[in-house]
Amino acid sequence: MAQFPEIQGGGSLIVAWQIRDKHVLVVGGGEVAAGRIVLTLNADARVTVVCPASGLNEEVAYRVAEKQVKHIDRNFEPSDLDGADMVLCAIDDPVASTQVWKLCKERRIPANIADVPPECDFYFGSMHRDGPLQIMVSTNGNGPKLASLVRKRIAEALPSNIGAAIENVGKLRMKLRKVAPEPSVGPKRMKWMSAVCESWSLDDLVGMTENDMDGLLTHFQAGDVPPLLEVRMKNL
Repeated sequence: MAQFPEIQGGGSLIVAWQIRDKHVLVVGGGEVAAGRIVLTLNADARVTVVCPASGLNEEVAYRVAEKQVKHIDRNFEPSDLDGADMVLCAIDDPVASTQVWKLCKERRIPANIADVPPECDFYFGSMHRDGPLQIMVSTNGNGPKLASLVRKRIAEALPSNIGAAIENVGKLRMKLRKVAPEPSVGPKRMKWMSAVCESWSLDDLVGMTENDMDGLLTHFQAGDVPPLLEVRMKNL
């Protein structure tokens, strides 16, 4: 048996790309562009859509009317790339799309040209979202529909309250960092948080209140994780 993981080439580096307050340029205003816009707005990006008003579908037109995105009412021009941190191109014009791709490469701006895998620095997978929980299934551009089917299977297998549980765990982690902020106790913090997640049920984590968190944190120094009921009894 190999001591280390076997390398499996041909994959993508799947990361959570933080684009909060970054400028995302969306070229196009149809159904695909609408989906891209939702994803980037959910990630708190600043979005500009360049597309003639006549080419905006109902959803994109709504985003424009609500001022959720900035709109440039014309076809793409190279100057639109000025200040862009990311470009998402979704137009039914292969020649124009390739031109956008080439310009992005020259400027070293990461870009995704919809439905043209060779002209993409990154792919969009099939997403499942439940509060802070995000799961992405990617087929590396080979089978988007299959990715959607796999994502649905995964989502159906997840507990309905997993998002709320994760949200409370995040609050507990932030409180713990205030109680024990020293970098030297980082490994202990991680080990203790892991013990909490393994010891308490999802229902416990979902029902955890601020008082429960504060009571539980008094056990951090000792490194133990008492049951939720015991924590609440001590708070009485």
